[in-house]
Amino acid sequence: MLAVACAGLLYACATELNDPYPMAERGQNIFYGAFTERPKHLDPVQSYSEDEASFLYQIVEPPLQYHYLKRPYVLEPATALEMPRVRRYGRDGRELRADADPAAVTQTVVEIRIRPGILYQPHPAFARKEDGSPRYLGLSADDLRAVRGLGDFADSGTRELLAADYVHQIKRLAHPRLHSPIFELMAEYIPGLKTLHAQLLAAQQAASADGGAELDLERFELPGVEVIDRFSYRITLQGAYPQFLYWLSMPFFSPVPPEVDRFFAQPGMAERNLTLDWWPIGTGPYMLVENNPNARMVLARNPNYRGDAYPCEGEAGDTEAGLLADCGQPMPFIDRLVFSREREGIPYWNKFLQGYYDASGVSSDNFDQAVSLSSQGEVALSEDMEAKGIRLLTSISPSIFYLGFNMLDPVLGGGPSKAEKDKARKLRQAISIALDMEEFVSIFLNGRGLPGMSPIPPGIFGAHEGRAGINPVVYEWRGGETAAGGHAQRRSRDEAARLLAEAGWPNGRNAQTGEPLVINLDTTPGGLGDKARSDWLAKQFRALGVQFVVRPTDFNRFQDKIRQGNAQLFFFGWNADYPDPENLLFLLHGPQGKVKFNGQNAANYANPEYDRLFERMKAMPDGAARQQIIDRMVAMLQQDAPWIFAFHPKAYSLQHGWVLNRKPGSMVRNNMKYQRLDIARRAEARAAWNEPVLWPLALVALLIAGLIAPALLHWRRRERATAAAGVGESGGRS
Repeated sequence: MLAVACAGLLYACATELNDPYPMAERGQNIFYGAFTERPKHLDPVQSYSEDEASFLYQIVEPPLQYHYLKRPYVLEPATALEMPRVRRYGRDGRELRADADPAAVTQTVVEIRIRPGILYQPHPAFARKEDGSPRYLGLSADDLRAVRGLGDFADSGTRELLAADYVHQIKRLAHPRLHSPIFELMAEYIPGLKTLHAQLLAAQQAASADGGAELDLERFELPGVEVIDRFSYRITLQGAYPQFLYWLSMPFFSPVPPEVDRFFAQPGMAERNLTLDWWPIGTGPYMLVENNPNARMVLARNPNYRGDAYPCEGEAGDTEAGLLADCGQPMPFIDRLVFSREREGIPYWNKFLQGYYDASGVSSDNFDQAVSLSSQGEVALSEDMEAKGIRLLTSISPSIFYLGFNMLDPVLGGGPSKAEKDKARKLRQAISIALDMEEFVSIFLNGRGLPGMSPIPPGIFGAHEGRAGINPVVYEWRGGETAAGGHAQRRSRDEAARLLAEAGWPNGRNAQTGEPLVINLDTTPGGLGDKARSDWLAKQFRALGVQFVVRPTDFNRFQDKIRQGNAQLFFFGWNADYPDPENLLFLLHGPQGKVKFNGQNAANYANPEYDRLFERMKAMPDGAARQQIIDRMVAMLQQDAPWIFAFHPKAYSLQHGWVLNRKPGSMVRNNMKYQRLDIARRAEARAAWNEPVLWPLALVALLIAGLIAPALLHWRRRERATAAAGVGESGGRS
């Protein structure tokens, strides 16, 4: 009976015990996801990583955003009433036409008008006393004794979004204590930032001498940035910089109310993790209500959100994919976002298959289980995944991974004479052909990458498809003119050997001295220095007759080598901040040289003609004239080969069929407000996929019965014997 009762109890609780979420969340409109790396910064002036963006973009709102469905990416107003008004002025102060020569532009004035009536999320910084003064300013140690989070403050309030909040945040870029990663870049175009930084630094030092009072940014002006009226502000840029509008879609330019800065600046707050870096505030669709970066992050619907409408336009195929079914409906659709931290890939994957995570990435470990590749290299879901109603979403990331040649190296960069440089160029071309990146992507990335032809990924202005898009130094085109009728074929190893000989290294040996050619890869552990990748690279070089040596070092030493120009060959990657070719082609701009200028040009490539064209191209609007210049620049890079354009990664993600309105797009990071859940379908699937397995319970019941039965029989025999003995004694006495 005990065994049967235990089995029945376990059966009743089996499904509940398997569910990792609280019973109170059952059937709620909650999105469940996971994250693997803890966010380090959530202050919009500091945050600059993808791990942080997935949270921050749901909370804060810059004036602009990317259209959720359109590709190529298109900017549109977010909190802005309309697209910013942009005016250009020449040296004489006269306004220039939009198509004026960028070199003639001395100032660009950007005016932004935001929509009235937008409210911040509830926050204690806005709470007021009856007399209208802030309720939670001047807090003492006693006031904060029981406070561990924002929810411990009894009262909260809100107020309308103002243009001054955006100006306040731009001032924060110059704050010496905050160390914004874009300060130096923005200071090139808003020189007033450096002026403000110097003033704030002096004020901070003076404040430290007087006891460390927090700086009040409202007492300082920022030259070039000003409030026009309650809902308008103006930014004056030095020169022409059309890419600035892309920055207006990033958290760096989202609003921060001065009240919140003052609230968090109070003594005792930072010790309790009560900072903007831990508790960001915004006007977005969600607000952070639980921050435990080692366990889970929870965002709840902002009750003050205005409910903007789901888009009604997209690109070809969006209607068929069901992405326009919610046209015009108010957003967000989901009430709560719960992200759990998963340090290991297997538990993450298993919970997704059980339906406990609504979406998942595709790692190398579970790639074969999730995806199948045809003989033509086409990607499709496996039968098991299709049977569960899981969908695969793919897109080319706006990124480039490359092997960089240090152009200051005498072997790879060449000597001072033209003949020496020409030989070094042919050496780089030979190596570019010999390293089979198609094979690398197939072996080490499960095919999740597109071999690179230039620094510009597909989908960004300047990139070409088909025959026009290949790197003619490394590839030749076979078949029809378009990608549908032809394909790129990597040039033969014989051609690489010919270039190697013309470079003065026939069969990998110096034509004059006979010494072998040795190429060194400088890397860090975990990169291309991993044994499998190193062995593959060594095999590729060996087939060319070249000796290959891996020189792994720790990260700091590696960075020193790059900064000092002591590396020879290295592996780097770059994620575009915004969908413009300038953000990729600048990586080979001479004035960005790593050794000379400490810029992002780690290859130290310098080509005066390329630099001249870059300066023209970067300030031009998209169009035929800009495309022509980009084509010339790309052709130079392909001929000079300062990089091996390794690959553009493909982003693969999986989602369950109950997740709707989900479209891949690396630039669109405020994506959660657009998504919707079919809660009933999820509940049915979870119940079906997590049915209790009964035979182990039956086996346990039998084992329990087998253990209990002998003891029970022994106890009964003993009881009977005791009773019989008692009866005998009673009869004798009578």
